[in-house]
Amino acid sequence: MSKKPTTNNQIANNKKAYHEYFIEEHYETGLALQGWEVKSLRASRTHLKESYVLLRGGEAFLFGCHISPLASASTHVQADPTRTRKLLLHKDEIGQLIGSVERKGYTLIPLSMYWKRNRAKLDIGLARGKKEHDKRATEKDRDWERDKQRLVRER
Repeated sequence: MSKKPTTNNQIANNKKAYHEYFIEEHYETGLALQGWEVKSLRASRTHLKESYVLLRGGEAFLFGCHISPLASASTHVQADPTRTRKLLLHKDEIGQLIGSVERKGYTLIPLSMYWKRNRAKLDIGLARGKKEHDKRATEKDRDWERDKQRLVRER
């Protein structure tokens, strides 16, 4: 279970994931990146919105994460902004994830990317998809909490 990153360490956040999925567990992973990608991450030029995680051959990979190359950083390298990136996890964590994804029908969703001790980390969530009525109920609860806070402040 990972802690929430602080805002100054935050690179990117996937707010849509909390709307579309029930997040059961969090896993902190490292990323195998190229040099130009690290420079782009320092400039916060990445999007997690349409990305997902797949497990293949006992390894985890991040698909669809868009890291925009900087013009000054990638002059000698042919940069592919949406290339597949390997995620760095322990073998036992990958075993747990494989079991959950294959047997129980869960999905792996990237939730946020942040810096931890000068290393880029990715918070992935073991998630179960929400149905339409679940999304409406979540929105209704959120609105009620907001109204409740407003009523308390007015008193």
